[in-house]
Amino acid sequence: MEGLIGIRSNNFTMLMADMTSMHSIILMKRDAKKIYPVSNNIAMAVVGTEGDTHQFAEYIVKNVQLYKMRNGYELNPKAAAHFTRQNLAEYLRSSTPYRVHIIMGGYDQENGGQLFFLDDLASYKEVPYCGHGYGGMFGMSILDKYCHENMSVEEAYEVMEKCVAELQSRLVINLPNFYVVLVDKDGIRDLERITPISVAAKFKTM
Repeated sequence: MEGLIGIRSNNFTMLMADMTSMHSIILMKRDAKKIYPVSNNIAMAVVGTEGDTHQFAEYIVKNVQLYKMRNGYELNPKAAAHFTRQNLAEYLRSSTPYRVHIIMGGYDQENGGQLFFLDDLASYKEVPYCGHGYGGMFGMSILDKYCHENMSVEEAYEVMEKCVAELQSRLVINLPNFYVVLVDKDGIRDLERITPISVAAKFKTM
């Protein structure tokens, strides 16, 4: 039931993740943060098996920080995504594969916003927009219609709201809270969370 969505513009990347933690039909948490800051200009949204997501995300974050300490500079978003994909591929061929799905977004001074799609089979693709879980399934047509390279932050945030509104009207089990992060030249910062109440008045989904 989890959902991740990512959008890339020329000047930023925006990530959104639901904040629900479930085990089968049991609701465990409503405030789980599934987006991890990897470096000053890279963030990673992760869903999958509960233990795997946190452990693998922490492993990537700590190793990227270790690289900076050893070499004196940070990996750019593409290099960090390649490093993540390499680790997914290596663990996939071991007896302890990680069952995680990842959207990695960042900002690079030369290339602007960058967005990468990775899954538990170590697939890797640089994309303008993407999604995982039911959020991706129900939001893909909206992303395809409204996303473009010159989007403003306000336009991208509204697209995220449209995706949440679609989830609320189509998905039998509604996800109640969505965490949104913006990555641009100024670093990583949180945006206002998106909830069913916030989108109901705007899009009349309830």
